[in-house]
Amino acid sequence: MGLGDTVEKMQLRKDYRNYWHTDLLNAVKADFPYCCFACFCGPCASYMLRKRAIYNDMSRYTCCGGYMPCSGKCGESKCPTFCLWTEVFLCFPNSVASTRFMLQDEFNLQTTKCDNCIIGFMICLDQIACIFSCIAAISGNDELEDAAQALSFCSDLVYCSVCACLQTQHHVELDKRDGKLGTQAIMAVPPTQQMTRMDQQMPHSPGSYSPHAQPQYGQYPGYPPYPPQAPGYPPAGYPPPGYPPAGYPPPGYPNAGYPPHPYPPPPQTYTNDQYPPHPTHSNDVYPPPPSHSNDGYPPPNPPPNPPPANQPK
Repeated sequence: MGLGDTVEKMQLRKDYRNYWHTDLLNAVKADFPYCCFACFCGPCASYMLRKRAIYNDMSRYTCCGGYMPCSGKCGESKCPTFCLWTEVFLCFPNSVASTRFMLQDEFNLQTTKCDNCIIGFMICLDQIACIFSCIAAISGNDELEDAAQALSFCSDLVYCSVCACLQTQHHVELDKRDGKLGTQAIMAVPPTQQMTRMDQQMPHSPGSYSPHAQPQYGQYPGYPPYPPQAPGYPPAGYPPPGYPPAGYPPPGYPNAGYPPHPYPPPPQTYTNDQYPPHPTHSNDVYPPPPSHSNDGYPPPNPPPNPPPANQPK
């Protein structure tokens, strides 16, 4: 990957929309014991953070997270543990920065302006101390050498403190991802190609178009809802305590006689196995003959037809 592509991807990180769980100013307060550990044993903290960032799967490890030209060319696949220890001891600043870039790309995190100012001040002070040391070595001036040593001491002090805060910030973010800050669900392990940071397409700013950008489901699991198949889903404490409320449903609901028993009722049976049933009459005739009295109605014979109108009566 060329330098231009790397710079472009770093520029695209400015369009990220999520924020770190804690900023650098509050990192010490967020996890003071870990900040002390990262200050006095920075390489050990960097090793553990990188291993957690790749979900403890060393087969995913790439030197410097894939952000350096030598990444993938140092035999990481044969001995990833040894390569990671070598990176954190010999290239400690790159190991911290690589872990930070990996978390930013995975969780869509942007760095605040205050954090950028602190990191920029640390880098500038280190560069100024290096320039003064070179000038003092060339000139041989004792006063410049003393000034260079004082600047180097200040630079080392600032670097150790800021780097410890950076690693504490990473540790808190990983705790958030792994559900150690509360009742959040544990994030599922992303696919292998997601860990290859420099080969991925970065999210573009709103309104921009990238024909090569591919959406990845669950790419930012800590921020959109977790996929249903993720371990620990639904999160602990769901449903909330006291749900459903006590006394629900109320006693006697539904009514004891509802639905009627048996339901549905059995079909009605008939003795003669015919439908509709024959009515019960003494003469077994249906319909029964009309019963008339002998009062002469209706007459036994109908009356004769009247004569036509044009004939004489």
